[in-house]
Amino acid sequence: MTSTLLTGIGELVTNDPTLGDGSALGLLPDAAVVVEAGVVQWVGAAGTAPDADEQVDVGGRAVIPGFVDSHAHLVFAGDRAAEFAARMAGQAYAAGGIRSTVSATRAATDDELAANARRLVDEMATQGITTVEIKGGYGLTVTDERRALALAQELTTETTYLGAHVVPEGWAADDYVALVVGEMLTACAPYARWVDVFCERGAFDADQSRAVLTAGTAAGLGARVHANQLGPGPGVQLAVEMGAASADHCTHLTDRDVSALAGSATVATLLPVVEFSTRSPYPDARRLLDAGATVALATDCNPGSCYSTSMPLAIALAVREMRMTPAEAVWAGTAGGARALRRTDVGHLGVGAAADLAVLDAPSYVHLSYRPGVPLVRQVWRGGAAWPRSAVAA
Repeated sequence: MTSTLLTGIGELVTNDPTLGDGSALGLLPDAAVVVEAGVVQWVGAAGTAPDADEQVDVGGRAVIPGFVDSHAHLVFAGDRAAEFAARMAGQAYAAGGIRSTVSATRAATDDELAANARRLVDEMATQGITTVEIKGGYGLTVTDERRALALAQELTTETTYLGAHVVPEGWAADDYVALVVGEMLTACAPYARWVDVFCERGAFDADQSRAVLTAGTAAGLGARVHANQLGPGPGVQLAVEMGAASADHCTHLTDRDVSALAGSATVATLLPVVEFSTRSPYPDARRLLDAGATVALATDCNPGSCYSTSMPLAIALAVREMRMTPAEAVWAGTAGGARALRRTDVGHLGVGAAADLAVLDAPSYVHLSYRPGVPLVRQVWRGGAAWPRSAVAA
């Protein structure tokens, strides 16, 4: 196998506290990395780097682990620009808007859905996202949910069964839940790693959500929960009760919710671009971090409440609006996302990790929040290879 030495790294974020400055980011100045067979083989000071078959000099730029986006809805058709415009004119966001995307998605061909999802995954990669979770949830029939997950599985191993997104038109809630935990789950489980439920007013209550998660975990899927987005509710408590990997949104939390997250392995995944796109209150990340909870950041790319693939934007908003430090936000978008997916091979650049990284056109990771809106991701490496394959100019 060919080995590659990435050298000339002005600042390397490893997310390995045993390296570099000993912080959570494991910062190394004047660093180098050797990758081979798709993984990191060596990390250290550039002056002590071993020989490799090939060498790439990144010209003093900062390098960070590839972003890990643990919450995205990418298999859909159409858009909801008119709904966005209405929100900006004062209309409140509600879960029911999902049904308009369901109609468009059901009408789309497999090729159309696959092409749109691939376009979004590629768009994410240009912004440094090297691992992405993709949910279903815009079909709401056995056939459409199964095909959504089959298409998602072509793009990522992190696929999530979200038949319990909303109750489709013409169904009683309990009858639809019976379908979700029965025939639909049987059809979808072979294509999914996770099960998720929108535990929210206008979607599914605590008992219905518990039934969905119980059935999903019995089928061998890990649990995730859309929790406490639109108001206080049972979602976070249910996520902790069920041992879910992640409770996502966490916008409206009680002290009991914060304590539950801090005392559990359930990650609080925050999605600040949603709040930006819906003019809603931001989650209080500082409160969660100070309590000892693990926090991740994700895009929640979807056509309704957040049509953005930008993790750098999520990081900048987390720093500006949610009182995270630049270091905490970058960790949350990389190692935090990996925790939310219960992955140990991504989100860091220690020896043995996947060689997934982003080269920034900046001297430090701090510029991701210091220079919001500027396209700083110069190049992305996935599995030890440049994506797209092109040389890094000095």
